[in-house]
Amino acid sequence: MEETPKKPRRRLSKGMYILPSLFTTANMALGFYAILEVMHATITEYRHLDNAAIAIGFAVLFDGLDGRIARMTGTSSDFGRELDSLADVITFGVAPALLAWTWGFHLMPTVWLTQGQWHLKLPQIGAIASFLFLIAGASRLARFNITSNPQPSNPGRPGKKYFVGMPIPAGAGVLAAVVHFTAGDPLLSAYTAIAWAAMVTTVGYLMVSTWRFYSFKDIDFRSRHPFRLIVLIAGLFALIYFFSRQMLFGIALLYMVSGVFWRLQWIFRRRPGPPPPPLKEASQAS
Repeated sequence: MEETPKKPRRRLSKGMYILPSLFTTANMALGFYAILEVMHATITEYRHLDNAAIAIGFAVLFDGLDGRIARMTGTSSDFGRELDSLADVITFGVAPALLAWTWGFHLMPTVWLTQGQWHLKLPQIGAIASFLFLIAGASRLARFNITSNPQPSNPGRPGKKYFVGMPIPAGAGVLAAVVHFTAGDPLLSAYTAIAWAAMVTTVGYLMVSTWRFYSFKDIDFRSRHPFRLIVLIAGLFALIYFFSRQMLFGIALLYMVSGVFWRLQWIFRRRPGPPPPPLKEASQAS
């Protein structure tokens, strides 16, 4: 007698498709919350900026989980990828751009500004830098969606997996980590505001560049002996819990600098050595 297929198991496999979308929805909700917190921030109530930075940091975690869960459960879909891209534009594009502009330029006290019309030009400079970050992040997502199996221009070791350009969650994480490091206290100097505009623009450039950034996709949690990896991750989360400002600031900047380091290493490796001696001179010397 033949056994009929188990229907409950089939229903469970269909229901698993919604699991990655739940993490994507949480990602979008955190981005919306971050935007609301930025809108409530004032020069005296700047803690809202820190709350927005923390929300973006948690969104980075959820964004990493939804993709990994989809791959582990085999529930990847075109709908999930499109929803994830739209959520990323909101959470890692609009929210950090508003946060960067409000924290670095909009809430700067006028009394601390330099002479002349800098009190009018700095917010405009910050708005341009923040918009460049936003359009760079959106372009990064569009390029990722239409490119199949992209390869960096400096691929390095073939056994490692890299992103082409800094991912937009990492770019948003860099801006959020800087704001969180200062507990949301706005900038007070025109010189630091100009440096902040340069940093925001640089992060935007790294996202649209072809420089390689480590993707962490080759980390296998299903290996036979994942104990060391689990202990390492647990220790990292413990450090982040007790020293979140310092740890997140260091991790974000280290990841950003890693792409610059790999690029410089590739440039130096490409430099040609001294030209070989002519064939005639080489034969005479032998």
